[in-house]
Amino acid sequence: MTPTLKIDFVSDISCPWCAIGLSALEQALANLQGEVEVNIHVQPFELNPQMSAGGQDIGEHLTQKYGSTLEQQAQIRDTIRQRGADVGFVFNPSGRGRIYNTFNAHRLLHWAGLESPRLQLALKKALLAACHTQSQAMESHEVLLAAVAQAGLDVPRAQAILGSEEFAAEVREAEAFYSSHGINSVPAVIINNKHLISGGQPVAVFEQALRKIAAAPDSSAAA
Repeated sequence: MTPTLKIDFVSDISCPWCAIGLSALEQALANLQGEVEVNIHVQPFELNPQMSAGGQDIGEHLTQKYGSTLEQQAQIRDTIRQRGADVGFVFNPSGRGRIYNTFNAHRLLHWAGLESPRLQLALKKALLAACHTQSQAMESHEVLLAAVAQAGLDVPRAQAILGSEEFAAEVREAEAFYSSHGINSVPAVIINNKHLISGGQPVAVFEQALRKIAAAPDSSAAA
């Protein structure tokens, strides 16, 4: 019997390593096709929950938050672009320009997960591309709704959510849950509620870990 793994992918839209990690995870799962079945659930994490409307210049933000210089940031961008290319994710060579609040994106992702895990994953990928490939303003309702349409979800329903506080409490509750359980950086890939793989790991790392977990006697978990 093929084991079924539950995977909670805890991440933020604005995190480039989350885009790398998700692409690498999907490649690993493709390599394991026939060996394991998976149920992927996208879970919320905000790197900058206090980010105000209009966002902030990315260079200024990184300098304030991490103390990095513009030269160091350029080197990191080059590393990220190469790691992205290795797993088929394209980063804008000019960078993002600004960083934005992502809470509304997480509300839409929560809703999408109630509709269909498959559509939720499609929306996640559309949002990551809008942010990191197209350098869009991720607080813009127009940008968010375009991602909703691309994922094949109901645009009028999403528009109604954005015009309300719907799913705000659920997102905050989920964020508090993961924070209280020690998640303070992303991506965090949690398998069967107990195995943690941290960071945007290479495909081989995900593949090896998933194969080992799937081979364990208690590998299967409820979705």
